Amino acid sequence: MKLKIDNELLAEEFFEDTLLLGIMASLESHQFVWQVNQSLRFDFRINNEIEIQLTKKNRNYFFSVFEFQEPHKALCYYLYKNQYDGEYLLPEFKHLDYLWLIKGDLPSKEDELALINDIRSLPAVQLVIELNNEKIKNKQHLIL
Repeated sequence: MKLKIDNELLAEEFFEDTLLLGIMASLESHQFVWQVNQSLRFDFRINNEIEIQLTKKNRNYFFSVFEFQEPHKALCYYLYKNQYDGEYLLPEFKHLDYLWLIKGDLPSKEDELALINDIRSLPAVQLVIELNNEKIKNKQHLIL
């Protein structure tokens, strides 16, 4: 008997307590993360252990993931770079530069709107949208 990983189930479980935002900001990731950390009082750090590697057309593509664990809360933030060398982590959202995933004890609707407005207030940010998990075709690419 062959065991097969059920990617749909895995994705469903991973995205159970999550909120995903798409961000358009034409800055290099280190500059964008610095702005977020300085202006919004986060402490995102690159986590090379959860960097996402995709193989397409016999090439490897590496997507950086920055992580911030909220102290004393079951809440973690992940910031993914959506593009690497012409390939996209989520090809259905090519216009987005970053994906901001909130996982755990999700913020209230007011706090979520406040965060979206805070991100929008950053000088390099052109767009912030909430992404509906059901509309994401390649969501398994985001699973850490």
